[in-house]
Amino acid sequence: MDSKFLRVTLLISLLFMVTLFLIVLYSNGMGPGQKKQEVSVQAPLEKEIILEGQIGNDLYGWMEDESFFDKAPAKIEAEEGTIRLNLIASSVEKDMRVKIVDKEGELVTGSFFKINLNEEDEYKDLDRDGIIYIADLKPGEYQISMVEQPGYVVPKSAMPVSVKAKVEYVAIPDIAMLIKTEEQVDAMAEDAKHNNTTRDANEPTELRKTSNAKLGIDVSRWNEDIDWNKVKNAGINYAIIRVGYRGSQTGVLVEDWYYKKNIENATAAGVPVGLYFFTQAVNEVEAVEEASMVLSLCKEYNIQYPIFIDTEGAGGDGRADKLTADKRTAVCLAFCQTIRSAGYEAGIYASRNWFLNNIKTSILPDDIYIWLAEYGDAVKYTGKYHVWQYTSSGRVNGIEGRVDLNLSFIEPAPVKSGLSENKANQEDKKQKTEDKSSEPKKDTKNQSITSDENQEEDPKGVKKDENLKDG
Repeated sequence: MDSKFLRVTLLISLLFMVTLFLIVLYSNGMGPGQKKQEVSVQAPLEKEIILEGQIGNDLYGWMEDESFFDKAPAKIEAEEGTIRLNLIASSVEKDMRVKIVDKEGELVTGSFFKINLNEEDEYKDLDRDGIIYIADLKPGEYQISMVEQPGYVVPKSAMPVSVKAKVEYVAIPDIAMLIKTEEQVDAMAEDAKHNNTTRDANEPTELRKTSNAKLGIDVSRWNEDIDWNKVKNAGINYAIIRVGYRGSQTGVLVEDWYYKKNIENATAAGVPVGLYFFTQAVNEVEAVEEASMVLSLCKEYNIQYPIFIDTEGAGGDGRADKLTADKRTAVCLAFCQTIRSAGYEAGIYASRNWFLNNIKTSILPDDIYIWLAEYGDAVKYTGKYHVWQYTSSGRVNGIEGRVDLNLSFIEPAPVKSGLSENKANQEDKKQKTEDKSSEPKKDTKNQSITSDENQEEDPKGVKKDENLKDG
């Protein structure tokens, strides 16, 4: 009995131990189908050692510590500046225009820049266009320096600038920075040309041809796309193309949307070109700016006809609409003298009414060409002129809609391209004039344009207009 009880007790103990062993195995993830886990046993340290920079006893804790990583490069870049700035300054007359540019010479816009004049007066770029204009300065030498601007490296030393006492009729070298495209402005508001020509009730539309005048057109963005080969084949001898305009509201300089397309396609088709610019200048300084813009945009092309300043109203509320005749004449002369100083011929476009009332024609020099706008079958203007715009309702194959038609007595200049070549051409003409000073002179600038009626052949074979008068 005792031995039987002993055996039972041993069996129960064995089963209990097996059951306990199985429970331990399952609790450690060693159930059926599971792989045995490797267990590493690390002897306990006698003393916990924490190194400098270590978080607790986790040797990899630094990877989650944001303060561990060095952010100095980004901070240094902001402190030292991301764009290195330079200053470009110019003066026309008792003024200064300072341009803030990057290392490529491009205007830097969008920031509130400040400059100091002679370390005293501070001027701000309020409209953030990268240009600071200072007017009403005394002529003389100045020092300009730039105020520190976060995110930029400014020039450390001051720059000397000479403020001119009197306007010089020469092109402004950095004028390109002031020129805007029509995409950058409100073109419909700024391009507010208002035609003041005297209109005839039966405004002519035909292409006139005379023996002593050449038929031509003048065009701008308003004429849109032009097929210049068709224009050439239609009998058009030249085109006067608008380069651009000064905004009648803000005074911004704007390049005509179609200027480059027109001048390149016209010259490619063999149509000689002249140019014009719609002015809204209110003084001689702005007139020089306008002429400088034209010169900067035409130097790569052959210009065989004069470059005209187009002086008209802008609907009564244009910035130059209320100029006196004296000021308007000064503006026109400043434009023309700047154009001529670069070797091109220059002229003035206006209506008969404006030539009579808004321009002092009596003081215009003889080397200024007159482009008269007077619509009708005959000219009533009694002054001299060299081009007559006789209609705005012409029809020419290759142009959709109406186009201005002109008759001209001007002989186109020889084909030349580039500003320097025009200067050379002017010198050549001057030398030839001096060499032939003893020869009889033919004054083609005092011929006006009319039909062949009432004209007679002079001894030199040049048609004369019996109604010609100098005004």
